[in-house]
Amino acid sequence: MELCAQCPRQCQVNRQRQVGFCGMPEQIWVARVAPHFWEEPCISGKNGSGAVFLTGCNLHCVYCQNREISQERYGKAMSPSELIDKIAELAKEGVHNLNLVTGAHYLSALLPVLRQVRETIGLPVVWNSSGYESVESLKRLAGLVDVFLPDFKYASPELSARYSGAPDYPGVAREALACMVEMAGPCRFDESGMLISGVLVRHLVLPGCRKDSFGVLDLIKETVGVGDVRLSLLSQYVPDYQPKGEYPELNRRVTTFEYESVVGYANRLGFSGYRQQKDSASAEYRPDFIREDRFRPEQSGSEENG
Repeated sequence: MELCAQCPRQCQVNRQRQVGFCGMPEQIWVARVAPHFWEEPCISGKNGSGAVFLTGCNLHCVYCQNREISQERYGKAMSPSELIDKIAELAKEGVHNLNLVTGAHYLSALLPVLRQVRETIGLPVVWNSSGYESVESLKRLAGLVDVFLPDFKYASPELSARYSGAPDYPGVAREALACMVEMAGPCRFDESGMLISGVLVRHLVLPGCRKDSFGVLDLIKETVGVGDVRLSLLSQYVPDYQPKGEYPELNRRVTTFEYESVVGYANRLGFSGYRQQKDSASAEYRPDFIREDRFRPEQSGSEENG
């Protein structure tokens, strides 16, 4: 690597010598490797998702509940061979997939890892991201990722600038989503209801941002339609992590009215997928997904995805 241009920030720094916006060097830093049971049911299943939480992030969301991982140098550096060994251990534990969490800023370093996983381990690969990714980088994942699990956070450039320091987020996320659907194709599930390929889009409803959530759903529908993707609407926002006093509008939980309004709008647009129980809005963060009539896969064998 010479000058880093892996994500939309285009920092153009040599990460062997200095860091860019993500705050991380070129070498992969890993915060946690373990089976993870708190994703959507079609990702976690019964045995858990093989989650590799990567350190650093190219978004610094003011409300991030994982800021210790995303905005500090938490965890430890790993060579590709060390990481492959850890993934092999996960596979032996029976996890359903390899779930790479926030890997956009390590994409070049992860490519040999993913090739080795494909050749020798054989786990389906989930690319779990903020949605703030460049199309050029995503295309390098062709043939190496089965499921894309992106956020789509904002429709408003003003909100994305205020809360994530990325006024270009809506346009970037829209292009990234279109690329992901083109690469992964429509959602496909196995006989047990596990998502084996396709795109599942997450959206976190923020307090006071109900209308922006409507805008996000409109953008998703305009960009890729509703038939080829699944939607996961999150109610888990808590104010515990945002800087007190700086964002007073975020200093409360999302109301039932706000969240149910977004769920209702998603239903009217024809989306299928998942919603969360209200008790997910806790600093303990144990997301509990329930099935919505329109928010569920239609394939056979998916009835347990609730």
